[in-house]
Amino acid sequence: MLRLTWVQPEDLIGHELRQAAQDGREPKAVAARWRAAGGPEAPATAGASPTPASRYLRQLAEDLLDELADLPSAWADDEPTDLGRIRSACPHWPEPVGTPATTPQALQAAWLGRATGCLLGKPVEKLPLDAIRRLARSAGNWPLTTYFTARGVPEDLLERHPWNRRSAPTSLAENIDGMPEDDDLNYPLINLVLLQRHGRTFTTTDVARTWLDELPAGRTFTAERIAYRNLLSGLEPPHTARHRNPFREWIGALIRADVHGWTNPGHPAAAAEQAHRDATLTHTANGVYAAMFTAAVIATAATGDHDVHTCLRTGLSVVPPRSRLARAVRQAVRLAHEHADFDTVVDALHATHAGTHHWVHAVPNTALIAAALTHAHGDFTGSICRAVSGGWDTDSNGATAGSVAGLLAGHPAALPDRWTAPLKNRLATSIGDFDGIGFDTLAHLTHRETHRP
Repeated sequence: MLRLTWVQPEDLIGHELRQAAQDGREPKAVAARWRAAGGPEAPATAGASPTPASRYLRQLAEDLLDELADLPSAWADDEPTDLGRIRSACPHWPEPVGTPATTPQALQAAWLGRATGCLLGKPVEKLPLDAIRRLARSAGNWPLTTYFTARGVPEDLLERHPWNRRSAPTSLAENIDGMPEDDDLNYPLINLVLLQRHGRTFTTTDVARTWLDELPAGRTFTAERIAYRNLLSGLEPPHTARHRNPFREWIGALIRADVHGWTNPGHPAAAAEQAHRDATLTHTANGVYAAMFTAAVIATAATGDHDVHTCLRTGLSVVPPRSRLARAVRQAVRLAHEHADFDTVVDALHATHAGTHHWVHAVPNTALIAAALTHAHGDFTGSICRAVSGGWDTDSNGATAGSVAGLLAGHPAALPDRWTAPLKNRLATSIGDFDGIGFDTLAHLTHRETHRP
């Protein structure tokens, strides 16, 4: 029987109960009704429970999802989604910074960095932190310095902690043959198409139309799949982000933000505003802030005039300072400055967030990315290895850290050959006509968009 992930009401309700508790609603009464009816908890790692619910439970889940959405939030004033209110909450909204230009070479390094970091994290996506550390140590690759390998890893350890099933055949060191398809690369491609068609003044509706034209539904996950379903049901943005969407503060909008930063070098506010129009198709509040933060960081890095610490401070200037995401990032940066051992930083972040947040949630993952970049001082290898070694959404975190650190490196030749050579300047994708495209070509296409009015 087909168990479609990330959309079935009985699988969504547990996630929505947790989201409600996090964003200041009071879900206890609803949770009691769901559990009294025999409703299951949310699937721990995957997007679907193994067996379907009864018709009664499915209908109850739909009703409770709607009831939860109507509960008032105690965080509403501190965590707005409307751009005007976000700007009003940010006392240091950024002015243009540095040289308002970048080069094709820097953008190629950013594309390569994004791909490399993603590829590094793919085999261990969904694995617990302890498993990642055990697998790497058993291969003599801890602290991480290169791609994961199965060579030398004991069979009993692999039986307890198998690699990500879909990724291992293409992303372990011994298997890499070009960059395999991944949503962390598909979304930059989609946003490149978006800018080619609609320019910088695109609307959220333009994002939706581009998705329906170019993005296969099966290549979407979590909030993006819910929003896609909502579009097909006749809902319009921004309601697509809210309707029965418990993933609206997860990491999906963050992984779509790079192109907005790449194409606005020196203009972090413009990058953040573009990211907001993109993100609000699928996300609210902290899910949107994560995308805005990332876009502003990257726009600042794209000038080549600032170190990573300045880039991160600029990114925080577009995030409401009393929001959960801002507080988490500030804590992460502080920990990274205080501790020489990055494992200590990671352990502290997991102690803070792992018990309350799903491994794909934007708050802990954005914090981890900021900690990795801070601790490595923007060094390419150090940044992607720290981001992936911290667990949670390993491929997405590695990709974003790699994009920032690649930009800071400024040129493909500045990235170690052991990372980039296995990519063979080839990207696999199901998006448009991009399958097999080279990262040098993507850099030139992206650079063209930096000059579009």
